[in-house]
Amino acid sequence: MRDFLTSRRAKITPAQVGMPDFGHRRVPGLRRAEVAALAGVSVEYYAKLERGSLGGVSASVLDALARALRLDDAERAHLFHLAHAADGTSAGMRPRRRPSAKWTPRPALQWMLAGIQPPALIRNGRMDLLATNHLGHAMHTSVYDSQPGETPNFARYTFLDDDAQRFYPDWDTAADTCVTILRTEAGRDPHDKALHDLVGELSTRSEPFRKRWSAHDVSLHGAGTKRFHHTVVGNLDLAYESVDMIADAGLSMTIYVAEPGSPTAHALDLLASWAGTPADADAP
Repeated sequence: MRDFLTSRRAKITPAQVGMPDFGHRRVPGLRRAEVAALAGVSVEYYAKLERGSLGGVSASVLDALARALRLDDAERAHLFHLAHAADGTSAGMRPRRRPSAKWTPRPALQWMLAGIQPPALIRNGRMDLLATNHLGHAMHTSVYDSQPGETPNFARYTFLDDDAQRFYPDWDTAADTCVTILRTEAGRDPHDKALHDLVGELSTRSEPFRKRWSAHDVSLHGAGTKRFHHTVVGNLDLAYESVDMIADAGLSMTIYVAEPGSPTAHALDLLASWAGTPADADAP
């Protein structure tokens, strides 16, 4: 909470909130007193919140902080998740752990995935790639190949595999998105040991990850466009839609689509043909 609030107020200048800018500022952005004034709380109380002492903090105070710091929807949700985690109320909201740590799709879900024509995948908040349909697997062949015998993880692939620079033509954007998803998940379920281990591994092995993780940025990843480069069919400019899976808390399904008649649509047709070719046949 301390790092998140500090990083958010560092992004706002007094001029942006209609306050006079006076005196030397040791750090960029708003002072604690200015945030407190904007939120309508005492400086002492805001300082207490920024230190992480959140016991009994009300939703109205959190809302006031969100307005004062001009948080977007993702940042506001993250603020509430952090507050709930700090006072323990999030413990009862977390889904009960399954006996097995390995999630497998139900047969009906596998049938549904198989019935989806464009590339589709299911992942969790740790960025584990849990399931795909046939075309989704073909599209992410390099991700699977990078971690043979394991559940592929997009974060490990993005930051620890040099091939990710080829697969994501706009690697910086892909890396930013990946970290904001992980940071959002860390706020939603701060007791996830597997997530702690993943962040520790990436922080140890990747300077680009450490830099992004320290920024405390979060985002909602629901819809947009992405660019990929597949070794067989070339560039893919795809729109995507992601939906949370109600029956499987913490999981989301993403479906990629191409504009009809576009070069990417033809590339997906080629990819579907290539993916249907026996493994020992020559690639087109």
